[in-house]
Amino acid sequence: MNAKLDNPNSDLAYQKMILGSVSRTFALTIPLLPPAIEIVVGNTYLLCRIVDTIEDAAELSPIEKQALSKLFLEAVLGMIPVASFVTPCLDALRGYSNVDELDLITHTPTILRILNTLPSSDQAAISRCVSIMSEGMSHFHNRQTQAGLKDLAEFEEYCYVVAGVVGELLTMVFGHYSPAFAKNIIGHEKLAIDFGQALQMTNILKDSPEDYARGVSWRPANMSQTPLLKIAYEKLQSSLSYIFLIPRQEIGMRRFCLLAFGLAVMTLEKIAARKEFGNKPAAKLSRNTVWIFYSFTKLAAGNDFLMKAFFYTASSGLRKLSVAS
Repeated sequence: MNAKLDNPNSDLAYQKMILGSVSRTFALTIPLLPPAIEIVVGNTYLLCRIVDTIEDAAELSPIEKQALSKLFLEAVLGMIPVASFVTPCLDALRGYSNVDELDLITHTPTILRILNTLPSSDQAAISRCVSIMSEGMSHFHNRQTQAGLKDLAEFEEYCYVVAGVVGELLTMVFGHYSPAFAKNIIGHEKLAIDFGQALQMTNILKDSPEDYARGVSWRPANMSQTPLLKIAYEKLQSSLSYIFLIPRQEIGMRRFCLLAFGLAVMTLEKIAARKEFGNKPAAKLSRNTVWIFYSFTKLAAGNDFLMKAFFYTASSGLRKLSVAS
C-alpha cells in the first residue's frame, strides 16, 4: 500500500483504493457519479477525511489538533511543503489505531497531486470547502464536552462547517458539470446546505451513544431527541427538493444524492422508534438493507414520484413526531 505513486494513473488508483478502505458508504455512492465528477468528489472526501482524522484523534489535545489542522490547510493551499504537515502529523498520531487513515495521511502528497490536476474552478471550490471545514473544526476543537454544544445555533453552525459546506461544494461541482443544474439551483442555494446538514445531523444522532461513552457530545446541551429529529426531518424535506433540481437525465448525480438521502431517512426512522438517546448501540442499517436500497436507486433516481413515495413511506415515524410536536 505504501508503494511510491508518481504518475496520474497510479495516483487515481490509490485514491479509489483508499476510498474503499476509509468509507464503505462513500465507496458506494461516489462511483455512481459521472467519471469527471467522481474524481473531484472522491478527492474532496479524502481531504475532508484527513481533517476528520485529526478531529477524531482522542489522544491529541485541542491545541495539537488546531496546530495540525493549520498545517494541513497551509499544505492544501500550497503555502508550505506537504511534508511539513505529514511528518508532524504522523508523529503526533503514533498511537492511532486506524491504519487506513494513517496510510491516507502518509499519501497526502498523492491526494494533493490529484487536486492540482483538476479544473481551476473545481480546485477553487475544493479549497474553499477544506478551508471552511478545517478552520471551523479548529474553532470547535476545545468545545468537545459530554454536556454537548451550547445551544441549537451552535449545533447548526457545527453541522454547517463539517457538512453544510460540503453541500455547497457539491452544488458548485455539479454546476460546473451541468449548466441545467446551475440554472435550476439559482435562488435555492440554501437547499444545498440543508442537504449536507441533514446527513450530518443523522450521523450525530446515530453516533450519540458511542460519542457519549467516550466523553463527547455534538448535540445541543439540554435538548431532547424529538425536537432534533423534527429539525433533521425538515432538512430531509429540503434535501429531496434539492435532488429534484438535478436534471432527470443526470442519473449518476441523482443516484449519488438519493442513496445518501435514503440511508439517512431510514437511519433516522430507526432512531425515531426509540424513546430517547440512552446508551443503546448506534442505530445502524443492515448491509442487506443498504444493498436493497442501492438497487432501488437504479429505478427511482429518474422518477420523482418514486422518490416521493419512498420518502413518504420510509419516514412515517418521523412525520408523526413532527406533527405531534
